[in-house]
Amino acid sequence: MKLLGRILLGLVALILVVAVVGWLSLRRGEIPWETLEKKYANAESQWVDLPGGHRVHYRDQGNPDGPVLVLVHGFAANLETWEPWVARLGKDYRIVTLDLPGFGLTRSPKGYLLTETAFDDAVTGVADHLKLGKFTLAGNSMGGGVAWQYALNHPERLNGLVLVNAAGWPAEGDRKGSPIAFKILANPVGRFLLKDIDTTSITRQGLRSAFEPTPDMATDAMVARYVEMSRAPGHKEIIIGMNSGPDRRRYATKAELSKITVPTLVLHGDTDLLIPVAAAGKFGEAIPGSKVIVYEKVGHVPMEQIPDRSAADLDAWLKALPVARP
Repeated sequence: MKLLGRILLGLVALILVVAVVGWLSLRRGEIPWETLEKKYANAESQWVDLPGGHRVHYRDQGNPDGPVLVLVHGFAANLETWEPWVARLGKDYRIVTLDLPGFGLTRSPKGYLLTETAFDDAVTGVADHLKLGKFTLAGNSMGGGVAWQYALNHPERLNGLVLVNAAGWPAEGDRKGSPIAFKILANPVGRFLLKDIDTTSITRQGLRSAFEPTPDMATDAMVARYVEMSRAPGHKEIIIGMNSGPDRRRYATKAELSKITVPTLVLHGDTDLLIPVAAAGKFGEAIPGSKVIVYEKVGHVPMEQIPDRSAADLDAWLKALPVARP
């Protein structure tokens, strides 16, 4: 029995050693801002210092005399996700994109935890800095949630609202095929592990899911950008903080969305594995006078998967509106 006990203790020790060695081999530290900006900023990149110690990265592109579009990215993404629309719509529109606090090249103070108004404040801060006047606000996924809440909070600032596979409705059951990263973030142990390990494989799976049914559009360069941006100083703490405290999200309800008065366009892919296409119908039913376009065989990011068609639909809708010029 003593020999068996020693063998069992030896096996446990071996397993612990292997686990520790594996953990250490997967650990990845933060990437300095200078390194990230050198690689991912471009000639259009600008920054503005906002209250609270945030240094927000944004780009102001396109026709400076055209109607203004402000585009807000989704969870784990950054303003690069909108570049396909910038390339197609920039001739006629002034397009402002920004990185929200905790994402992309936007810096936040050390130890910062997101407040309920952080994203709203970032949009307002950039808009005020650029003296945009009234604009059309578009958001994808989490950014769509930011956009419809902004329309409720600041209707006087908007000419229009565009929801692209927008978040907001409470989840109904387990979503088959949804990115594993969200399941990990929902678990305290998972959040602890995710903070320091290499997330390349998890990120690749998530991006491939987002591009369903064309997963190969999630290139190695795109995966690397998402992974490296997440390793910016303080970003993982902010992201983990979003998922570790009490759920303070403002969920969409028909009663609340019925208060939105600005013209609204809803775009959604019917193979979205993260936000079911039924959400588009809910937004369309709740927001008075809204227009809904559902794309067949398109996933979570229509502006990247089908940029020509989605940009053309947005352009046609905007030109049918009495959009005020600057």
